This record gives sequence, structure tokens and C-alpha cells, in this order.
Amino acid sequence: MATGSYFPPAGATSSLSPRTSSPTSSPLSPPAQERSNALSNRLRSVLSVSYADSDIRDALETLSLRGVHNTAEVRRQLRLDVQKEVVDCNAEIVQDFGKVAEQLKRIGTVISNLKQTCDEMRKHVVLAKQDTAPVLEEASALLNQKQEAETKQHLLGAFTKHFIVSDEELSILTSVEEPINDEFFDVLSRVKQVHRDCEALLGAENDRLGLELMEKSSRSLNSAYQKLYRWIQKEFKSLNLEDPRISITIRQALRVLAERPSLFHSCLDLFAEARDYVLSDAFHYALTDAVSGGDNSVKPIEFSAHDPLRYIGDMLAWVHSTTVSEREALEALFVSDGDELAKGIQAGLSSEPWSRIDEDAEVTFDGQKALSDLVNRDLIGVARSLRQRVELIIQGHDNPVTCYKVVNLLSFYQTTFSKLVGPNSNLAELLQTLEKFTLSHFQTIMREEVSNLRADHSALAPPEDLSAPQFLLDSLEVLTFLMKTHEASLETEDITKDQENKFTPVLNAALDPFLNLAKSSADDLPTPTARAIYLTNIHITVSASISPYPFAAATHLGLIDTALSDLRTDHVKIQHHYLLETSGLITLLTALSQPSTPEKAPIDITSLLPFQPESLVTISQQLDDFLPSALMDATENLKRLQSAAFVKSVTEEAVEAFCRDFEVVETAIMEADAAARGNRSVGGDGQDEGEDGSEISENEAEEGQSLRRLFPRTTGEIRVLLS
Repeated sequence: MATGSYFPPAGATSSLSPRTSSPTSSPLSPPAQERSNALSNRLRSVLSVSYADSDIRDALETLSLRGVHNTAEVRRQLRLDVQKEVVDCNAEIVQDFGKVAEQLKRIGTVISNLKQTCDEMRKHVVLAKQDTAPVLEEASALLNQKQEAETKQHLLGAFTKHFIVSDEELSILTSVEEPINDEFFDVLSRVKQVHRDCEALLGAENDRLGLELMEKSSRSLNSAYQKLYRWIQKEFKSLNLEDPRISITIRQALRVLAERPSLFHSCLDLFAEARDYVLSDAFHYALTDAVSGGDNSVKPIEFSAHDPLRYIGDMLAWVHSTTVSEREALEALFVSDGDELAKGIQAGLSSEPWSRIDEDAEVTFDGQKALSDLVNRDLIGVARSLRQRVELIIQGHDNPVTCYKVVNLLSFYQTTFSKLVGPNSNLAELLQTLEKFTLSHFQTIMREEVSNLRADHSALAPPEDLSAPQFLLDSLEVLTFLMKTHEASLETEDITKDQENKFTPVLNAALDPFLNLAKSSADDLPTPTARAIYLTNIHITVSASISPYPFAAATHLGLIDTALSDLRTDHVKIQHHYLLETSGLITLLTALSQPSTPEKAPIDITSLLPFQPESLVTISQQLDDFLPSALMDATENLKRLQSAAFVKSVTEEAVEAFCRDFEVVETAIMEADAAARGNRSVGGDGQDEGEDGSEISENEAEEGQSLRRLFPRTTGEIRVLLS
């Protein structure tokens, strides 16, 4: 490095070293102290220099490039060489600047020449501009005029293309000879767009063009809708709904015609009338003529008119099948594009505001509801014929079971048609009316039968065995058929807790009048026992008939059970009285039941006639004769009751009451004997049991006459014997 070559190494001999040069050797040398200070200053200055300084670094780099060595000769010549180089460089720079000055002089001459040339050209340009200015102005005006003309031509072409309908297109749109096809609908759509866009022209200052175009497009649209209306009418007359491939053109025409509600509804009215005629004729054909196709095994519906249920069922089945087919066909025709119809009707109501029924009401198109309404209108004639025939066949029939089966059949189809075409449809309301009519006829038949029974007194007479009368059994047999029919119909109904019991009117008509007649006939029986047995048999029979059917038991079984409970109480009283009377115990109870007045002491039963020894012995003997066959005799007393369990429970309760009564008699006898023994011990002559034999025999005689010895039976024995 340059620094390594410039400074001597540490410890090397130098000219500045005191070892090689003594300060006292030269007279010219300064004093030793001064030299030492100078050297120190020099070293400090050298050491204080920052070798990171750029100037020092450049100087050292220059020395390194020169290959300078740190010698005395080099150090002496270094300044001179550097100065010489600086002088040489300055000379070269001066020479170079002289050359540059010469070049600048030549450039200045060129610039002066260029300036003179530009001035001359500027003069020529000004003169040329003055000459061409009018031509440029005229050319600019012509270009502007050309651009305006092209813009107007473009606007005219666009206006003509958008707003002007050609004669060929008008012919397609309005001419009757031209068919209704996709081209017709394309032209119609374009004319409608033109009519809507004319509103923008009406906002301009000159609205004459807009008015003329709107008037022309309105006439074209009206003619097109009239043409479409007549074409749809013509197609409806020959439209075959049985064909699943109904023309797409008809569906599209209906969607377009919906924009004119008056024409659209007029077409629907015409369609409904045509379909009403076709379906009415088909219904009449199915009733009277052979089925098409040459199948002789299928006979007309009228052939089964002798059987009301089958006749009405066949008619309803035909109407249901026709309704389903009609709905499916009309659904493909009207509802498959329900959104488009709704949009068309909404647009039509906007263009024909007088078609609104309620101006404030929001109009929405319900495709399913509109379809159901149209199906109802198509079947008006069929419904009218159906009603006439059903009413006629029902009026001429007097079998209540068949009438009620017809009621269930009508109820089933009423539910079916409610789901199919709506609960407020003509068919659903018609079947509901026919159901009420048939049920009313059923009730009339029941009332007539009751009237006939009331006129025939022999039929109302109770049987000798006190069983339920025959007319009641016949009515219960009919009621059983009715309940089975209703139970079968419940499988197809949705039963809820809050649903009204439809069978209640049937019970009121087919059961209650006959039950009341049977109960009133019990008044002809001579004894209360016979009347109670007869009424009990009636209620047991009715209960057994309606118990298996919950819909019937829900309304009437409670009343019958209440009546049976009251009758059971009567039977218990009858059996109780029978036991008391047969056993003879009633005589003793009657004597004991005599009231005692407050002024008098309680009655002494020994003074009562039934408790006298002879009477008491007789009653005791009667009781002994009664006990062995008491239960059999009591059961025999109610043998004409048709329920053995009922007889058993009644008899057991009567026996329990009899035992309680016997306990009362037994208690009275024991109390009387106890009172008699007390009186003898107090009122005697002081003689005790140790006196002579005559006294003892007299006491024994008195004991032999005690009531207990005369009436020895106990309550425990009675319960055992009657258990």
C-alpha cells in the first residue's frame, strides 16, 4: 500500500532519528527542545488526520498508483513533479478551450444563418396563411355540414327502422288471410314496443309525429287483437282437449290475448259454453247410449237406475273422471304458462282500467283458482243434469239404509271435489246440497215409519217375555247397517277432535223416535216390576247395539247408561222388597218403623203385635223356610231380565240391604231381652237362685219366653246363607 511505502516502518533508521543525527552536530540545527516539539507537533498532526477523509484517501490512492517510495529524493521531487503536472494539465485545458471557442464561433455563424432563413420562411408562411384562410374556413363548414347530414341520416334510418312498420308486416298483422304463426307474434311484439316508445316522442316540443305514430300503432294493435280473438274462437270450436299435444300456438295466443281482458274473458265465456255443451252431450250419451269403441260389455248408466246406489255412484264416477280429464287438459292449456297469463292480464288492466271491479284492489292472477273456475263453468250443464237425476231417484226410494249409503257416497265425492276444484266450486256445493237433500229424505222416511208404528197399537204392545219389542229390534238392525256404513266411510275422512259428529242426526232420526215409542209402551204393563224389567231390557239392547261404534256411543251411550243406572236403583228396591216380603221380615220392620213421639218413651217392642210370641214364632218359621232357596227365588224374580250380570249385581246389592235390615231387627230384639232381664232383677221379691224349686221353674219359664229364643237367627247366619 501507499501508506506502507510512504511512512518508514517502526524501528527503521531515519534521517529524523536522534540516533543517526545529533542535534548538536549541526550548528544550523535548532535547539534540541525545539526540534523535539516540532517533531511532536508533526506526529500529532499526522496522527490526528482521519484516513477516512476522501481527500486523504484520494491522495494516498494517487501515490499508490505512481509507485512512489518513501525516500528523501522522492520526497524532494514530489512537489516539483506535482506542480509540473498541474502546469501541463492547465496548458492542455487551455488548448482544448481554444478549440471549443473556435467551434462555438462556427456554431454562432450557423445559427445566424438559420435565423435569417427562418425569418424568410415565416414571411412566406404568413403570406400563405393569408391566402388559404378563406378556403380552410369553407372546408371546415362543409365538413360540419357533412357530419350533421350523416348524423341526421343515421337518426332517420334508426327512427324508420324502429318506429315505421312496413306494409308487409302490417299485412301479416291485420290481414285475415295471413295465418297466425310465429311471424305474426313477432310483428305484434314489435308494434307493441313501437306503441310504448311513442310515449317518449310525446315529450318533445313537436309531438305531432308521436301522436300520429301512436294512433297508427293503436289501430294496428286493435286490428291484430281482433284477428287473434276471431282465430281463437274458431280454434276453440274444433279444439280437441283429449289430444295431449295441444297446439303451442293456441297457448301463445291466449297469453297474448290476456293483454285485452275484455276479449280474453269473452273467449273464455265462449270456450266455457262450448265445453258445457260438449260435456253435457257426453254425459247424456254415457247415460243413455252405448259406450264408444264397440265394447258391448259396458252398458249405459241408465241400465242400473233400479239400484240407486250404483246408479248415483256411476254418475258421480263419470263426473269425477271427466272433471279430472278436463282439469288436466285445461291445465296444459292455461296454467302451464300461468306467469305469462298473469303478466298479460296485469298489462291488460293497465291498458283497460275500466275492466277493474275495484280500482284500489291489487289484481293478482291465481292460475289454479282460474282453472277451477273454468272447470266449474264447463260442468254447469252436467251438474244440472246430475242434480235432477239424483233428486228424482232419491224421492222415489224409501229404503233408509240405501238412502244413508247414498249420503255417505255424496259426502265422499263432496270431499273429493272440494280438493279437486275447490270447496266453493259449483260441484262441491251441489254435492253438499244433494247430501243434505238425501239426509232430509232419510229423516222423512224414519218419521213416516214412526208415524205408522204409532197408528198400529198392536205393534207397540210389549212382548210377554218383556224383551225389547220387535219394531225396536228392526230399527236397531237398520241402525247397525247405518253404523257399519258410516264406520266404513270414516276411513277416508280426516277426523279431528273439533270435527262435528255427522252421525248425530242419523241417531236422532233412526234411534231416538223408536226408543221413545218403546219406553212409552211400558205404561201398558200392570206392575212396576214388569215395567222396570221391560225398560231395562230395552236400554240394554240399545246399549249393546251402539257400544261397538264410538261415533254413536259418544252422543247416546251416556244417556242410556244414566237411564240404566236409574233402572238399576229401581230393581234393587224391587228385589229388596221381595226379600223382605218373602222372608216375613217386612212385618217386623214395619212395626219398628212406627215413629215415637217426644212426649212418650220409645216404643217397647214386646208390646207390638208382630213381636208377640206366636207372631214372632210364625215369622221365624217363615224366615227358615225362605232362607234355603232365597237367592234362587230372588233371581227367579228377575228372570226376564236379559242380562245375567245385571241380575246378579242387583240381587247382591238387595241381599246386602236385606242383611242390614235383619241386623236392625236383631239389635232391637236383643235390646228388648236385655231390658226385660234388667226389670226382673230389680222388681223381684228378694228371692235368689237358691230358693225352692217352684221359683226356679218359674224363672226358667220366663227365660223360655225371651224374644231371642223365639227368633234365634243371627245376622252372621243370614249373610252365610245368602252369600
